[in-house]
Amino acid sequence: MSGQSAAKPGPDLLRWLLWGVAAFGVAAVVYIIVQATTNPVAPGGLERVAKGEMAALQTPAEPLPAPVTTIYGPEGEPLRLADFKGEVVVLNLWATWCPPCVAEMPTLAKLAADYQGKPVRVVAVSIDREDDLEKARAFMAKNAPLAFYNDPNMKMAFDLKPAAPGMPTTVIYGRDGVERGRLAGGADWSGPDAKAVIDHVLAEG
Repeated sequence: MSGQSAAKPGPDLLRWLLWGVAAFGVAAVVYIIVQATTNPVAPGGLERVAKGEMAALQTPAEPLPAPVTTIYGPEGEPLRLADFKGEVVVLNLWATWCPPCVAEMPTLAKLAADYQGKPVRVVAVSIDREDDLEKARAFMAKNAPLAFYNDPNMKMAFDLKPAAPGMPTTVIYGRDGVERGRLAGGADWSGPDAKAVIDHVLAEG
């Protein structure tokens, strides 16, 4: 036969081809693993339900437990977010001097009312100064069933990782006390988009 029939790949070429296929397979597996560990919304699939205003939710790149910051409850009692473990916690940092905070508070009150009797707690924490706490308390009294919580030293805003960029900032924690997502800026928390997010986190157990 002519020399053209000897076009079969030699052993060395076959060896390199096999190594190339193996390397590609390893690279593909590594890529999948990296994507699974760095995609912040993959574990809970929150991206599938975060629509409308809730599409602005930012999800953590790694599991982040709630800060151990001390806040103060309706009777002035010291509390930590860990005290609400077992419930989905919607932490909202707000102040009376913040117009978007004041505007969205009735929607948070509606959210709290819609989930009464379920393991969901809206914890709206005032960061007003001591001199303005009574004003903040009076404002919150108009937004039942929300209770009044405060952090006059604004520690919670800085203890979040990353720190809250401004007010309002809302952080959603699962029943395990781990952050699921956060939203900077005001939003309508009474609508179906917000409820879809809360229902999803609640269903995670």
